[in-house]
Amino acid sequence: MTISTLTFNDGNEVPWIAFGTGSAHRLQDVQNPVENAIANGFTHLDGAQMYENEESLGMAIRASGIPRSALFVTTKLDRLQLDQTAKTALQVSLKKLGSEYVDLYLVHKPRHHAGRLKEVWKMMEECKKERRTKSIGVSNFDVAHLQEILEGAEFPPSVNQVKIHPYVWKSLQPVIALHKEHGIITSSYGGLTPLFRAPGGPLDPVIEEIRARLESARGRPVSIGQVLIKWLQHHGILVVTTSSKADRMREYIDTARVPKLTAEEMESIENAGAQRHYKFYRFIRGAL
Repeated sequence: MTISTLTFNDGNEVPWIAFGTGSAHRLQDVQNPVENAIANGFTHLDGAQMYENEESLGMAIRASGIPRSALFVTTKLDRLQLDQTAKTALQVSLKKLGSEYVDLYLVHKPRHHAGRLKEVWKMMEECKKERRTKSIGVSNFDVAHLQEILEGAEFPPSVNQVKIHPYVWKSLQPVIALHKEHGIITSSYGGLTPLFRAPGGPLDPVIEEIRARLESARGRPVSIGQVLIKWLQHHGILVVTTSSKADRMREYIDTARVPKLTAEEMESIENAGAQRHYKFYRFIRGAL
């Protein structure tokens, strides 16, 4: 199955769904799960220096037999050491990954670079100009953080990866509006939080009703997870998800074939989400 793409503001294209190597995979050898993800259809692999598993991510890429050019690899800048820059940190990542470049390089957390965001962003731009990364972006940035680096930027961020699900959708509208103003792709992690980490909320009956309608229309099983991923996809969001289970991986990729949500269903999801504000950061192993 060919995975559709989104287009960044620098003209580069990115697969709309990615396999993440954080969460349960953080600090773990990810060669087997990443090989499984590739075998089950993922072409976008989302890594990070903070996850401390870039070596095994690189091993999985090489073992897959898939040409590097057919894959999209993301990594993220961790907190800088005293003698580091974003450029030298990326050089270390490239060595671990066994690659000459990454497709996307993100500033992982703005608080790691308080008072230095502009300086860090200038070095991210150098990485792009030197083609060590094709595109650059950020993660976990709010409006103030984005405004700080946008002022005087040569290249605006191509993407901002943030936690997105219906229970935080309303609170994210200011940052999403800024994304639209500057052509920044919104990327999500934690999109299935309402189902696995906050069950029993006002969203549950809404999702189940939509799931049943989609399953009837499709004539094949549709999961509640696919409903939420479809909601994200309809908003043009780059989805980062993960699992240790091959059937779940196939399910996530298969979401592209699930029928479209109606405008009324989109609205009902967001109205239910607005009834509760919920953030969750601690990993629960049973959620994958």
